[in-house]
Amino acid sequence: MSGMTMATEARPFSEPLDRLKRAGLRPTRQRLALARLLFSRGDRHVSAEQLHAEAKTARVVVSLATVYNTLNQFTRAGLLREVVVKAGRSYFDTNTSDHHHVLAVATGDLMDIPAGTLAVSGLPEVPDGLEVERVDVVVRLRPRA
Repeated sequence: MSGMTMATEARPFSEPLDRLKRAGLRPTRQRLALARLLFSRGDRHVSAEQLHAEAKTARVVVSLATVYNTLNQFTRAGLLREVVVKAGRSYFDTNTSDHHHVLAVATGDLMDIPAGTLAVSGLPEVPDGLEVERVDVVVRLRPRA
């Protein structure tokens, strides 16, 4: 049963429901269905288009616009972390801890760099009244020439 309890099997939406409630989000049918798809397989990176395709496969009726809106709501609520890899291309990371990423440019695969294995130094001075929230590093890989 690989990590599932009988209670989880009987109530497949209990964990996503609890997660949404803790984040202060109203658990609509679509949010619950998307949360279940997002968080049922451990930490991962997903684009809106990928999640939309997963929803269609799971017979969850939801528009791509609703998927984008939900991903952005989950990000604002702290359930996801957005990783922008280029203008107009983002992935949403279910691992919200501080860590960096490696992007295989040719395939679009995004992978975590374990926390503590990459040090960032020499940050610029921050203007008065502001503080650094987070530093995101994306190391881009390409095939050798």
